[in-house]
Amino acid sequence: MDACLEKRFLTDSALTFLEKALGIGREQITDVQPTSAGMTNRSFRFQSGGIQYILRVPGEGTDKLINRRQEAENYRALSGDTISDHVIAIDPETGYKLATYWTETRNCDPKNPQEVQACMALLRQFHEKALTVPHDFDIYQEIDFYESLMGSSVYPDYDEVRLRCRAMRPFLNSLERKCILTHVDAVPDNFLFVRENGKETLHLIDWEYAGMNDPHLDIAMFAIYAGYDRQEIDRLIDWYFEGQCDGNTRLKIYCYVALGGLLWSNWCEYKRKLGVEFGEYSLRQYRYAKDYYKIVQQELGEEGKETCTK
Repeated sequence: MDACLEKRFLTDSALTFLEKALGIGREQITDVQPTSAGMTNRSFRFQSGGIQYILRVPGEGTDKLINRRQEAENYRALSGDTISDHVIAIDPETGYKLATYWTETRNCDPKNPQEVQACMALLRQFHEKALTVPHDFDIYQEIDFYESLMGSSVYPDYDEVRLRCRAMRPFLNSLERKCILTHVDAVPDNFLFVRENGKETLHLIDWEYAGMNDPHLDIAMFAIYAGYDRQEIDRLIDWYFEGQCDGNTRLKIYCYVALGGLLWSNWCEYKRKLGVEFGEYSLRQYRYAKDYYKIVQQELGEEGKETCTK
C-alpha cells in the first residue's frame, strides 16, 4: 500500500483495526479509495487478497450522536438475517465498521414507484420478525439530547414548534403501539439494490441509529428524507399497509413526520456548529415539524386541539 495513501485516507488506528479484523499485514491493504461521503460517516473501499471491502469511519461529532456499543448490539441481533450489509467486524470504541463491498449497487430512487414499493415490502417483512435489542430509541429523548448539543436554535419560533411537537405526546400515548427493533434511519439512500451473480436483491444498511421503537417510525423517516408532500406520504403509507391503514395509524405516522423533522433539524443544527452544512435539507426537516403538527391537530378536530395542548 502506498504510504501517501495511508496518510491521506486511513489513520494508523484504522489500519490496525483492519489488520486485526482480517488477520493480515497492512501491506496487503491495497487500492484504497474514498467513496461518496454520507451525512454521518465517511467510507473507504479497498482490496485485500483479491476481495473488495468497505470501511466505515465515523464523521465529525458522531461520538456524541451515536452509541457504538448499541450499534454492535443491533448487528448481533441481525446476524443471520440477509436484510443488512455483510458486516465482518465492528469496533464499539472507535466506530470503525468493516463490511463486504458490493460492486454493483444502486440506492432506492424515491421517485420510482416500483422501487419504493419494494422497499416498503422489505420493511414490512422485517418488522413482522419483531426482533429485539436491549436498548430503546426514544424520539423525544433524542430530540432533547440533540437540542442540548446544538445550543440555541437559528429558528426564531423554535420554542413554539418544540412545544407543539411535545403536545402530540398524549395522542401518541393513547394508541396501542408495538415496540420492536426499528431502523430509525430507513431512508431511500440506505436501501440498496444489489446485483450479484445475475440476481438482484434488496438490502437495508447502516443500523447505527436503530433501537426499540414503534416500527411505523421508519415509514415517516423514509418520507421526510425523500422530501415527500402529503399526497406522496399517504401513498407511501398505503404501500406499506397494502391499502389497509386505519385513520389513527395514519395520524400517528403524521406525528412521526413532525417529530422526525424536528429530530433531524436539531441534528443538522448541531452539525452546523461543527462546520458541516446541509442547507435545504435542514430547512425542509424543520418545515415538516411545523407543518405536520398542524395537520394532526386539524385532522383530530376540536378534540385534537384539546389533546394536543395539554
